[in-house]
Amino acid sequence: MARFDAFDRELQLATADLEPEQISKALAVFARQELQKAQSAGASKVYDLYVNGRPASSEDEVVAPGPIIYEFALWEPVITFVLDRLRQRAPSRSGRFRASFIVLADQVPVTNFDAISGRAEVVITNFQPYVRKAETGQLSTKRFAIFDGAKRDAARQFGNEGRNTPAAFQFETKWLDIRAGVHPQMPYVLKREGRRKDRQKGMPITYPSVVMNMVF
Repeated sequence: MARFDAFDRELQLATADLEPEQISKALAVFARQELQKAQSAGASKVYDLYVNGRPASSEDEVVAPGPIIYEFALWEPVITFVLDRLRQRAPSRSGRFRASFIVLADQVPVTNFDAISGRAEVVITNFQPYVRKAETGQLSTKRFAIFDGAKRDAARQFGNEGRNTPAAFQFETKWLDIRAGVHPQMPYVLKREGRRKDRQKGMPITYPSVVMNMVF
């Protein structure tokens, strides 16, 4: 606390003779300098900017005393972890299912995880038409062991499961409608009549998925 008190006193002394608009400009310049230092030291080039408690497009939007906050995206290790868990839990007879997981950020396929915004909703699913059977235990796998199991693993590793501190990420298991154009094999349309009203011939299937959001 002493370090922050000292910084606050120095800031008050340095800006004592400045007008409010000048102070705001100085804060914006200082924030950009600190951002550059952090990125030179290895911080991500992908971040979300918040000024005076609101999402912003520029530091120049600040009104003293601020604050200016950078939320750096840290998706790569989280997504890699979930993909590894999904592949470990997936059927392995031919290897086809394990190779068919895809990552979507706001419903757009991505392969560069470092470029995903912190505000994006990230979904991992599998484009094979038998993905539902795999998740419900019909392909020599345990029921709800793949996606739901990977979600639980991720929550323990990166979320707040069993902790009293706020989570950095939120994880859910959902069965999603995937729009046409996301992947050439999606959505798969049922060829036969089913017993359930939502499983009739000509209807697209829903896809079990791990859904992830950063918590701010």
